[in-house]
Amino acid sequence: MNRRDALMISTASLGGVLAAGCASVAATSAQRTPFTVSQPSVPIAGSDEVFPVHRIYCIGRNYAAHAREMGSDPTREPPFFFQKPSDAVQVVPPGQTVDHPYPSLTRNYHYEVELVAALQSGGRNIPVEQALQHVYGYAVGLDMTRRDLQGDMKDQRKPWEIGKSFDLSAPIGPIHRVAQTGQLDKGAITLSVNGAVKQSADLNQMIWSVAEQISKLSEAVELKAGDLIYSGTPENVGPVVRGDIMVAHIDGLPDISLKVV
Repeated sequence: MNRRDALMISTASLGGVLAAGCASVAATSAQRTPFTVSQPSVPIAGSDEVFPVHRIYCIGRNYAAHAREMGSDPTREPPFFFQKPSDAVQVVPPGQTVDHPYPSLTRNYHYEVELVAALQSGGRNIPVEQALQHVYGYAVGLDMTRRDLQGDMKDQRKPWEIGKSFDLSAPIGPIHRVAQTGQLDKGAITLSVNGAVKQSADLNQMIWSVAEQISKLSEAVELKAGDLIYSGTPENVGPVVRGDIMVAHIDGLPDISLKVV
């Protein structure tokens, strides 16, 4: 055997050992963890299945009047997104009023009612005309916001994640399949506090439609099954205090109700 053949055999053998070692590490890692982490999920209406949450994306200032009340010109602003942790979801069953804890650090806690699109698949650079094929279903959601913390961070030109991304900051009702609801691109979206309507608009007033949001977001990240997209809130966001009851409504979906405690 010449030196070249011996070197090739030796290299192949080493590759096999490394591959086996990597496979062993992968198998061991899959089998053993130091602790258990729960998978956030949302019930799927009409079944005993749940929707596993991968990521939560939210679009900012997606209704013109809300953009103006937040000091922005909606005619000049491209869509922008932020995230909440997947375990920020707080499941709110229809027909019940669920306790919603007033969070720490804030004295100006705001409601924002939103349509939530739940994705069954994803990808990169998704064309607008194909975007709705990736939607599994829809839900009523709230993008709860520590407005004072958000404002402070904006004033300091720092990231304002602390105002948006915190425990239970993404209340959500059960997900209804598109087959049940159709594509929700029009219809009333409202939020009331203690019986008084605070927010009221129509889904067709979104600056960027759900399809456009999916397409644009997929240019920045690879969307995946399990992603939730909170699609923006109408004008007249405002504060709640302990004892207030919020009821969020979107035509075609059951209302969700939360009591701030």
